[in-house]
Amino acid sequence: MNPETEFRPGLEDLAANYKSVLELLGEDPEREGLQKTPMRVAKAMQILTRGYTQDAHKVLTDALFKEEYNQMVIVKDIDFFSLCEHHMLPFYGKVHVAYIPNGYITGLSKIARVVDIFSHRLQVQERMTQQIKDCINETLHPQGVIVVVEAKHMCMQMRGVEKQNSITTTSDFCGAFEQAKTRQEFMNLIHSKD
Repeated sequence: MNPETEFRPGLEDLAANYKSVLELLGEDPEREGLQKTPMRVAKAMQILTRGYTQDAHKVLTDALFKEEYNQMVIVKDIDFFSLCEHHMLPFYGKVHVAYIPNGYITGLSKIARVVDIFSHRLQVQERMTQQIKDCINETLHPQGVIVVVEAKHMCMQMRGVEKQNSITTTSDFCGAFEQAKTRQEFMNLIHSKD
């Protein structure tokens, strides 16, 4: 599916509601620059929330391979963009994921796809971190999983406290990563300069 060309049902209704929003803000949705804006925003919102129609578990199982590797597999610096569910403003940053296989591995790009699926929903960073970890843990049944998310939140930068340089870091882990030594090894590896 190309998210730029295929849209879910309800697109016309979304556009009509965004037209109403423009009117409620005091704008004239019929003026030249805004005539197509309601449909553009409706399409953008369907793209930005496409994760609701995708199955992250299936993404992992579609590329599941038997392998006796039992050391850390790390995919770091996965860029993501999401929408904060409180203000529907973007938050964005990087996700770092590691798992220790237990007889099975998945395609490396599939880890990034899992991040993409959960970030393309209305979110809070804490829940997204946990959802990514839980999906990998429940699907691959590894010896352990750890997820660290570092993000900037437009709701803090554009409104409220208006702090442009703050970064929020969240983490969640299970299994072998409950050992401080294993967590520290992961943290050293994701923050090492290449």
